[in-house]
Amino acid sequence: MSDPADTPLPPALPPVPATPDWQPLPARAASLAALSGAISGAVVFGGIPGALWRVFDLPGGWWTAAALVVLGGLLGATIGYRRQRRTRWRLDGHGLGLRRDLLWQQETRVPLSRVQHLDLRRGPIERNARLSTLVVHTAGSRFSAVTISGLDHHDAERLRDTLAHQLDQDDDAL
Repeated sequence: MSDPADTPLPPALPPVPATPDWQPLPARAASLAALSGAISGAVVFGGIPGALWRVFDLPGGWWTAAALVVLGGLLGATIGYRRQRRTRWRLDGHGLGLRRDLLWQQETRVPLSRVQHLDLRRGPIERNARLSTLVVHTAGSRFSAVTISGLDHHDAERLRDTLAHQLDQDDDAL
């Protein structure tokens, strides 16, 4: 039998370098966002109006209700895909930045001093697509967490480890 102490350790992931440019999410994340958006859109934008169409017995009957569900699904898929493709993240010396842009641009900055702890979530569909969701829990009461869905799993691990390492260094300085 071999000694467990002789087994080589897997190589550590290199830290995420400070990136002055905004980094896009992987394209496969947009496909999952489109699927999720299609389901939501089919229910909200298509299913509810389609059901009301049938309840009030409006012209076109079932064909119109089915068309509303399909159109709602297409609308939801388009919104989900475009929103995910226009989401960017950046790590610099000040902290983590997240930019979302569809109709209105939203930019969130999380200074390193506000980070409390970090979580990495992966559901079965995300695991299959090699994606992760990074949750950065922050100090404060307005937004207690910043969530970045659709990160490449290795990027999410490196980002989490880099932020945690910087937090440890900040704690040592106190």
